[in-house]
Amino acid sequence: MNIIKPPILNQGDTIGILSLSGAVEKNSMPLMAAVDYFAKLGYKTLISNDLYLKKRYLAGDDDIKVKNLHAFFENHDINAIICMRGGYGAIRLINKIDYSLIRNNPKIFCGYSDVTALNLMFLKRAGLMTYSGPMILSDFGKTDRSEYTMNEFFKALTSDNYSIEAEKTIKSGSAGGLLWGGNLATAASLCGVDFIPDEPFIFFTEDINEPVYKIDRMLRQLMNIQKFRQNIRGICFGYFADTDNKEWLFDLFRETAEELNIPAASGFKITHTACKTTVPVGAKAELRGSELFIRK
Repeated sequence: MNIIKPPILNQGDTIGILSLSGAVEKNSMPLMAAVDYFAKLGYKTLISNDLYLKKRYLAGDDDIKVKNLHAFFENHDINAIICMRGGYGAIRLINKIDYSLIRNNPKIFCGYSDVTALNLMFLKRAGLMTYSGPMILSDFGKTDRSEYTMNEFFKALTSDNYSIEAEKTIKSGSAGGLLWGGNLATAASLCGVDFIPDEPFIFFTEDINEPVYKIDRMLRQLMNIQKFRQNIRGICFGYFADTDNKEWLFDLFRETAEELNIPAASGFKITHTACKTTVPVGAKAELRGSELFIRK
């Protein structure tokens, strides 16, 4: 795959803020806190006029969201797009997006959780490297925002070579490939469309508020896809916050790595919690024991 690496973010650049998933309550405080934070660092912001649209639990009508997404990619004054929040709704957009427009206007795109659907489809259909990382409501808009998360975000956007460390090696060894993954529930929800890489990849994943049996089921959904089993070379397990049984969870991690016969490590700061790292989806990566080396 010919991966398109978006230009890096420089001081003076403009960050666009969009709502593409769950509905956003009308509270300007987190948004203004994020805008002020970016301004102090030397960045401008452009906020979607439709940020607070609401349709049931969604951030407005799907067609409006896609129209805004296209407009932000086509706008040459915008250098990066950061999503407002996750929740649910991104998967409703994937067959409405013009991926040639995305491919021809590459720029930084960042989000996690439900936004995983867009990260994976942008890579698959447009060849665009995106970032699984912080968003406005959960991170940039917090008055007590995590310094670690902020540092990791800008490091990922400006560094070509760096590494991140896990807490435990589950199955030792080394493997290389495309860095690919995100929120497990969202990745599993894409089953039924062509979203798995056609080349070797290192899978990273995390989730929140899921019992172990559901994590097992979602991993199995992916493992039942021939291309997934054929091309996976290693697994980076992030945090599975607020699950019901950590002992069962670790057993599942070990069982999965043994069945696939690939190296795996757990406890990467890939997470829904406040202290999170930013992962470039589509970068080259090598997993060696508990360390993941990233090359863009």
